[in-house]
Amino acid sequence: MLLLEWVNTGSLNSGRYYHTASILNNGKVLVTAGWDGSYTLNSVELYDPSTGTWTTTGNLNNERLWHTASVLTNGKVLVTGGSGSGGFISSSELYEPSTSIWITTGDLNNARYGHTASVLNDGTVFVAGGVGNGSILNSAELYNPSTETWTTVTRKLDRARQLHTACVLIDGTVLVAGGQGKSGYINTAELYNPSTGTWTTTTYNLNYARYWHTASVLTNGKVLVIGGLGGDGVLSSAELYDPSTRSWTITGNLSYARYGHTASVLNDGRVLVTGGQDNSGIILSTAEFYDSSTGIWTSTSNLNNTRQHHTASVLTDGTLLVAGGNNHNHFRNGAELYQRL
Repeated sequence: MLLLEWVNTGSLNSGRYYHTASILNNGKVLVTAGWDGSYTLNSVELYDPSTGTWTTTGNLNNERLWHTASVLTNGKVLVTGGSGSGGFISSSELYEPSTSIWITTGDLNNARYGHTASVLNDGTVFVAGGVGNGSILNSAELYNPSTETWTTVTRKLDRARQLHTACVLIDGTVLVAGGQGKSGYINTAELYNPSTGTWTTTTYNLNYARYWHTASVLTNGKVLVIGGLGGDGVLSSAELYDPSTRSWTITGNLSYARYGHTASVLNDGRVLVTGGQDNSGIILSTAEFYDSSTGIWTSTSNLNNTRQHHTASVLTDGTLLVAGGNNHNHFRNGAELYQRL
């Protein structure tokens, strides 16, 4: 029987959290910016799975955290918005893997952080919500890689929201769920249809208002929403969205309530959740699997280090790379692989 365990791999050159991690077409992982506990970063690093090492690559032109990073169909990486020492950021940058250089591209029409960014089926990038100029936003924008420009979506979200989730469904629509709004936590969800440019609220609301949760598209097309923060504190609940009925149903609870965690769909269809923070303020090293065929969570071996606001990336060989994160006042530069021994 093959065992699955966490194994330490090479360390980042800089400890960081609130960063992003993107898998490039060559299989390497690009980590951008974030916060090191003292400063907002503009540094960027590449992880090479063949050597298990990190190397620095070209710096971003702007330091940022709470930004987004999207791998475009042409292989470039688009970094958008965020927050920096100068406040809210409207700038966007493109990373060219062949030259390791960042080039500034069109600015967002609204500076924002805590937003979502989704690559649509036509290759455009859809950005929604977030915080800008001190207010939670209900606006959305589309980035066209061919013209390198942003266009404001005419129709606005029904609810302004930040720290929500956004998933591209099998039919190409975008499901935006939960978040924090102007009057508290949100239990509504909305669907954006790129072909019509319109929003539709789902037939039913989430069973629990939540933000700082995760959302994963399962192999059966349903969406699994996990944990987060809600009116009763840190949540252990999980819910399934069924696109055929536009409804939400409760599924099995996590073994550990958590937010600031990661959720990754593995090659076998299971969802692996790692780390986060619980209701007592404890940063977690626990990890657990969700099996969509049974709706049951099963604990697996613990991470070697507790971590929150880290990243998790499924590599081309199916192993999971966890990188960075924080443990209260300690900012992780360590990385781990979940793999067969």
